[in-house]
This record gives sequence, structure tokens and C-alpha cells, in this order.
Amino acid sequence: MKTIPARATNDALRRIAVWSCLGCAALSFVGCRRHDFPSYPANYREYVYVANSGSNTVSAIDAVNLRLDREIAVGVHPIALLASRSRNQIYVLNSGASNAETRSSGSVTILDSEHQTAIATLAVGQSPVSFALSPDDRFAYVTSAGRLPTERPSLLILDLVNRRVTANLPLDLLPSQVAVAPDGQSVLISSAANNSLTILTADESAMRWTMRARITGCSGADALAILPDSSKAFVACSHGHQVMAVALAWQKNAHAGHSEARPDALEAMLNVGQTPGYLALKPDGGELFVSNTGSNSISEIVTTSDDVGGTYLIGSAPEFGLVSADNSRLYESSLQSQEIAVYSIDDGRREGTIHVGDGPDQLAFSASGHLLFAVDRRSGDVAAIRTSTQSLFTLLPVGRTPVAIADKSFTLP
Repeated sequence: MKTIPARATNDALRRIAVWSCLGCAALSFVGCRRHDFPSYPANYREYVYVANSGSNTVSAIDAVNLRLDREIAVGVHPIALLASRSRNQIYVLNSGASNAETRSSGSVTILDSEHQTAIATLAVGQSPVSFALSPDDRFAYVTSAGRLPTERPSLLILDLVNRRVTANLPLDLLPSQVAVAPDGQSVLISSAANNSLTILTADESAMRWTMRARITGCSGADALAILPDSSKAFVACSHGHQVMAVALAWQKNAHAGHSEARPDALEAMLNVGQTPGYLALKPDGGELFVSNTGSNSISEIVTTSDDVGGTYLIGSAPEFGLVSADNSRLYESSLQSQEIAVYSIDDGRREGTIHVGDGPDQLAFSASGHLLFAVDRRSGDVAAIRTSTQSLFTLLPVGRTPVAIADKSFTLP
């Protein structure tokens, strides 16, 4: 298995991490690893999956024993991963080759987590951009940019149970990101080219998806976040310094024969830092953190009142944020560094940094939260960080140019 060479500092870190793990293995249950790691039953399994866009593979890391289990061949240029909540499956979005010599369509590969094998591949057309799962994991929504003039942009709905394309809805704009509301009734599509948010009503029981609203004015509309109660969405306006807050439509029966309704509506344009990118929502939905790539900062938004609580320097070009399950800490990665910044939400300050590999990007917690995994895009490895001590535990080599990560845990019968 080939990996991207790391910088000298990363080589030194890797040697330290490897010897640390060897020492822990020798000490076994009384050693440096097990005293604050969970105890697992014999039939427990947990894997961290990493999409390697440069080697057309997904690396499966055994998160219990912290070792590379295997690399699984998928489609061309995998760019995103989603873990099923109801089945032991992982879904991989492959964007396909984009040059004229080796053109290939995009696809979604379905992986079996129990056997670590690819069990199906569904074609999704040219240049897929992003995808999202319905709350019941039955459908995957895939936005595709197409290749004009032969193929138009579209939204594909995949039936993951029957493994087929259920619908192919043409779009009149170039899509950026897609997201599904937790109640399953709204599908949101941002468009950086169109500076807009498109909202569709999803009636999955009738297999019908219809356009409901389009809200414009968000320059470079890109990253999306939706509150847990499906009442509101936020869109990062990546070409400027704002986040758009949109109240999502709802309808309820007030009493027999009467109903109350609210349409989708622009609620506020919130000033944040320059070039807002990823939106990290607290698990409780109370606050949203914006990674301001252009101003080396994060902005904190109170979601109920649409107030910007403050903007704080966090490090060079923050790329991706993730909030701990207890809502206490925000972890921020930066492709231009070798560090993960740690921000204390309760104290409103940066606690420190964790040195990892080169070019940390996407992050994922283990199921128990005792480990944080960071994809190091430039050094071709994954950093395993101990959250109890906020320190690097080990570095695990993966494929070329890792770009996405997902955690999946389950118990065998």
C-alpha cells in the first residue's frame, strides 16, 4: 500500500506514536492505553472509514484495536462517506474521472461493514457533488453538476433498500451541497453559482419530490446546517462574510377543519468572518460555529435568536469543525497546518492545539467519544487523538489523498 510521504516532523511523530502503541500493547490491560479506553464485549465492532480520492479506495480502520484492517476498492475518485444509522453499511460517493482521456460517470458504492466488502454500485451520472441520507436511511439524495450540454444538473434519489435510482429531478442551477431535514419533509440544495437555497418538499411515501421555495441573496451559497427540530436552516455565504438563516415551512392542525401554516422565509443575514465555510452545529442545536477560512477565525451563532455571539481567532484558515457530544468543545482543523485547535465553548476561548499529521481536514469521533480521528490529507494518514488528554495517541497510514471520514459501530448477533 502506497502512502504520501510525510514531512520530517510527521515522520518523527509517527515513530513516537508507533513505539507508544508497542509499549501499550506490551503493558496490555494495565498499560498506558487501557486505563481510560472503553471495555468492549467480544461481539462489538467499530470501524473508521476513510475515502482516499487519490487511490480509489476506502481504508477501514479497526477503531477497537487501532490498526488498519484493510483497503477496499471503490469507484473513481471517492469524495464523501456516509454511515447508515439503521444498517451495517457505508455509502461512498465517487465523483468519477473528470479529464477528457479517462471520462467516467460518478457512482455510489455500498460497503458491507460486517464483511468489509463492496456489495453494490449505483451510477449517478456525471460530476456528482454531494449527497445526504433520509432520516430512515432508505433514500440517498445525490446532487450532480452534469456535463453541459449533454447532461444537465440534477438531483438523484437512490432507493438504498432496493438499490436502484428512484427519481432523477433536473435542476436549473449548479448545485453545491444537499441536506435533508431531520423530519424528512424538506430537502435543501445550496448553489454557489446561483447564490441561492432551493427547498423541496419530500413525500417519500408517495415517491414525490416537488420544489417549494427558492431564497436568493447568499453570495456563494455552500455549506448547510439544519436544526434538530427541522425549524430552521443556515447557509454559509462563502463568497462574502455572512450566514443566511432561513425559517423552514411547517403546517399543523389547530383543531378540526382548521390548520396553521408558515411558509419558508428568509429570517436573517448574519455577519460573520471572511469566507465562511463549514458549519458545525452543537448536538443540542443551541449554537452554530462557522469556520471563517478567510479571516482565521470562528463565529458563534445563537440559533434561537440569530445573534452572532462573537468571532474568535482560532488558527490559520480553519477548514472543518466538530463539536463534542457533551456540547463542551469545538475541534477545528486547518489544511494549512499540522494542528487541530481546541475551543472551549463554555469558557469562550481557545484552549490549545493538538499536533497531528500534515493538512488535517475532516474529523470524526469514535462512538464513545474517547477518540477523535482527523484525516491528514497531505501526509496520507489518520491521527487518533485522545480526548481525555487532548493529545495525539497514534498516526495510522491510509491511502493517497484521504479526504473524508465516517465512524460505524455495531454488535454482531
